[in-house]
Amino acid sequence: MPPTRPRATGRVTLADVAGVAGVSAITVSRALRGERAVDPALVARVKAAADRLGYVPDPAARALASRHSTHVALLVPMLSNALFVDLLEGVQRTLRQSGYQTLIGITHYDAAEEEQLLREQLLHRPAGLLVTGFDRSEATRTLIRASGVPCVHLMEMSSVEGVYSVGFSQADAAAALTRHLLERGRKRIAFAAAQLDPRTLQRLEGWRREMQAAGLYAPTLEWRNPAPSSLELGATMFEQILAQSPPVDAVFFCNDDLAQGALLTALRMGIEVPKRVAVAGFNDLTGSDQMLPPLTTVRTPRAEIGVAAAGMLLALMRGEAPPTSCVDVGYEVVVRQST
Repeated sequence: MPPTRPRATGRVTLADVAGVAGVSAITVSRALRGERAVDPALVARVKAAADRLGYVPDPAARALASRHSTHVALLVPMLSNALFVDLLEGVQRTLRQSGYQTLIGITHYDAAEEEQLLREQLLHRPAGLLVTGFDRSEATRTLIRASGVPCVHLMEMSSVEGVYSVGFSQADAAAALTRHLLERGRKRIAFAAAQLDPRTLQRLEGWRREMQAAGLYAPTLEWRNPAPSSLELGATMFEQILAQSPPVDAVFFCNDDLAQGALLTALRMGIEVPKRVAVAGFNDLTGSDQMLPPLTTVRTPRAEIGVAAAGMLLALMRGEAPPTSCVDVGYEVVVRQST
């Protein structure tokens, strides 16, 4: 029978494995770390004992002992659509190849929640940090600076010295899509925004910039709703915008799920898209190319951002200087039949 486990946690310890294997705890530690100096037969015996007891190493204790963590803290606003899921896949795939794991925190676009999550994750002594954008509380910025942990910002770019970032210009991408609508002869182009997070507001600014340059801007063309982006909200906003007078001839939605909801509502209401009104989105989410008609949108390289940011962080964690502190992954306006 294995030794009695500590009453406090019931967790199998290094000492338990050492007792079953008949060796010292330090020998168990060295054997499980794969140190070459440990005799292969002894390594096999230790691993057999660990498997028998179901021993799982404590990463926090290992990091404390070795001053080296294998965890990276990742803070993202949400995982309810493919936007941040794709990014996470890119990050995790890259980090795992180098032996790192991710500690994921969901901030729900809440500065106080982000601060609390960061405080909790710093207790695990992460080797690196990946955070979304630059809009956060001053307390959180101070925590990041004081931690001494390498940090890379995702989805946006910065030219500030010593700040590392991977992303693209949200405003420029929105401006490019607005120019496409203008080039198609659209003049009354509404911008429909939900969630109203910093990146959405940057897209709003890009649309506004192009509309002002064309002499076609009007405040009544801005439609803002702080509710989370969804198909249902897109349907509601589309109906409200179509009731506006004078009528609009195009709607630029800040996210594809809003635009998808609008296209489904147009089908239900018998509204011809793009003959009566053009519809465009942002992010090229799953299903946008299958809508009726297929949705014009901006393709954003979320997985590429994850891979590039993880690669930059790996260099920083090795004490190396990345080739550049700011990586612009770009974007692509994908023109389909909805415009």
